[in-house]
Amino acid sequence: MTHARTAMAVPVADPGTGPVRIGDPVSRIDGRAKVTGAARYAAEHPAEGLAYGVVVNSTIAKGRIARMDLERALAVPGVLDVITHERRPSSRSLGIFYKDMTAPGGSPFKPLHDAQVRYSGQPVALVIADSFEAARHAARLVEVSYLREPHETDLLEHTHRAKTPSRLKAGYSPPPKEKGDAQAAFDAAPVKISADYYSGVEHHNPMEMFATTVIRGEDGGYMVYDKTQSSQNSRWYVSHVFGLPKKKVTVRNPYVGGAFGAGLRPQYQLVLAMMGAIHLKRSVRVVLTRQQMFSFGHRPETVQRVQLAADGDGRLRSIAHTAIAETSRFEDYVEVVVNWSGQLYACDNIKLDYKLVALDQYSPLDMRAPGAAHGVHALEVAMDELAHALRMDPLALRLRNYAERNPIDDMPYSTKELRACYEQGAARFGWSRRAPMPRATREGHEWVGWGMATGTWDALQMFARAKAVLGADGHLRVSSAATDIGTGTYTVMSMIAAAAMGLPLEQVRFELGDSTLPVAPIEGGSSHVSTVGSAVQGACDKLKRRLFRLARGISGSPFAKARFSEVEFADGAIRLRDSANVSLPLTAVVAANGGRAVEEKYLLLPSVLKQRKYVRATHSAVFCEVKVDEELGTVRVTRVVSAIAAGRIMSAKTARSQVTGAVVWGISQALHEETHSDHRLGRFMNHSFAEYHVAVNADIHDIDVIFVQEDDRVVSELGAKGVGEIGIVGVAAAVSNAIFHATGKRIRSTPMTPEKVMR
Repeated sequence: MTHARTAMAVPVADPGTGPVRIGDPVSRIDGRAKVTGAARYAAEHPAEGLAYGVVVNSTIAKGRIARMDLERALAVPGVLDVITHERRPSSRSLGIFYKDMTAPGGSPFKPLHDAQVRYSGQPVALVIADSFEAARHAARLVEVSYLREPHETDLLEHTHRAKTPSRLKAGYSPPPKEKGDAQAAFDAAPVKISADYYSGVEHHNPMEMFATTVIRGEDGGYMVYDKTQSSQNSRWYVSHVFGLPKKKVTVRNPYVGGAFGAGLRPQYQLVLAMMGAIHLKRSVRVVLTRQQMFSFGHRPETVQRVQLAADGDGRLRSIAHTAIAETSRFEDYVEVVVNWSGQLYACDNIKLDYKLVALDQYSPLDMRAPGAAHGVHALEVAMDELAHALRMDPLALRLRNYAERNPIDDMPYSTKELRACYEQGAARFGWSRRAPMPRATREGHEWVGWGMATGTWDALQMFARAKAVLGADGHLRVSSAATDIGTGTYTVMSMIAAAAMGLPLEQVRFELGDSTLPVAPIEGGSSHVSTVGSAVQGACDKLKRRLFRLARGISGSPFAKARFSEVEFADGAIRLRDSANVSLPLTAVVAANGGRAVEEKYLLLPSVLKQRKYVRATHSAVFCEVKVDEELGTVRVTRVVSAIAAGRIMSAKTARSQVTGAVVWGISQALHEETHSDHRLGRFMNHSFAEYHVAVNADIHDIDVIFVQEDDRVVSELGAKGVGEIGIVGVAAAVSNAIFHATGKRIRSTPMTPEKVMR
């Protein structure tokens, strides 16, 4: 297949980086490309004859399209066509062809498939022109008449319709069976709390808007640049939707400007851009606006009830946690919300339940630490409430109920250094100086409060392939269809390969973001390092053994009688461990291979039989200081200490950056982020940064990250777990608990905005 391709720049470490060890604080090797503009994102790849598409969205929440008047739009100079459900290229009808690799149970949304309107903001037309300006102008001239139908978008009004959801979603585990008798134990306990907690809708707002550039090749094949967390998932999706053979579609995502769940599933601009390219037989680009970023998935609105009961000494006797969340009419989007309450604290009586309510909205999407971000929040605020009822220090309560084995099923943990997180985080924060009762400390016009919370997240490993190629010049190229959404994948994978092969970092190039590369999982769930990293390690280990065999075969080789266990790879050479002066440059080994590059491939398959015997999780302890002005209702988070146990840390710098960013997001979740609906219209109303508030520089102060030493060879051969999600879990709860300690006011919903603080 021939394409009008654009060069894909692969970031390489700056010269002079030198030897690298696992854990070193290495700067991002893609950093220079990003800050200089050399990195091209999905909407920045040029193509000859490129056309531009602008989406027209529905203005009703439910009903049917009665009529579309396209005359004025088509009359705009430069407009090429308007694609609608009546004017589009052929695509498959069955819902199964629209299921991507992470689709939940149900029938996925099919863009421009029919006249039915299923949610407000649904795409109803795509205007395509030879300039973006013409397409945008014409899109405003498309007139759509609707037959409205009654809609339901208010979760709180429809909790009576809650149902048990489908289990068909990758990574979802339904609540386990009840352990003991939670209600009887609750009724009999001397100290107990029962409270409801509410989390509003949050929307992903990465800096890069969702965009797709489809470049049509001379042979009718397509090179697609898509904002996605998996090039192979997007390729799978469009190939099935349009019935295109695999060789006809290549998807690339070399740079992604943030996603954190929004890019796990292909978004509708991908299908529309492909429709335009197929229909016009030319290259097409579609970029969503910031407002349109609110027209697809979101973190679901969720209501929860937590009941805790304890003896007078703080020993937990009962845990009951229920949750009701929203989903769409066409899919059962599910999250693990309540299961965490059966994993964190030792207790003989545990009951968990999770249900869904179908509404006339788009299916929710995974958002950083899906389920845990609000499920653990409710549990950890409830634990603080129980500590207050017991007149007990919140940290002491958690230590009293520390679980050495998983409470719900008595399984061992692969590793668990949560106790060390508590100890090190508390010492760094100065928790021992905390006043026992609320409203004890005031500075000027602000009350000062200290709060803490526990965090947990799964430690996952998927399957992946990696390829390692050592060239005649001594440079190593490693590849896998992984994704870097800004988390440091380029850097960490290069570090793993460089350390394994004993090469300077500047001689290693890691290639990702291309659907033709060796298979890799979708970038999500904090699994990329433990999965792709282990595959990279495996490919390098195979390559080293191959190089060693070649080295032994060289005439007069100093390794002719050596065993593999007696050599090491360092400083670009093979050498004897006990005699470093006996060595052979890797370039000499490749030369002995006739100058032909030496390569190996590796398939990483998780050790399922071994892993299933353990509960695999990351853990954290978050300590927080707030200063609250009750008259204004303002809350300042002035200090956060986050102690993380996430296995062996591959790159101290990128990992710390991950956790720092997650803490920022946790503060944003706690105090700012919420999407508001007008249920009369069935529409999200605050769909811009002017109205959807996020944390900014002035909201963020001191953040201190501690990585507790941990090495987990059950989760991965590298000993690594993952840090993408764990950093946000527990942050909002710690902020909530600190506000209570400052003011004596308990706020059980997020975000904790000024009017709630002033009540």
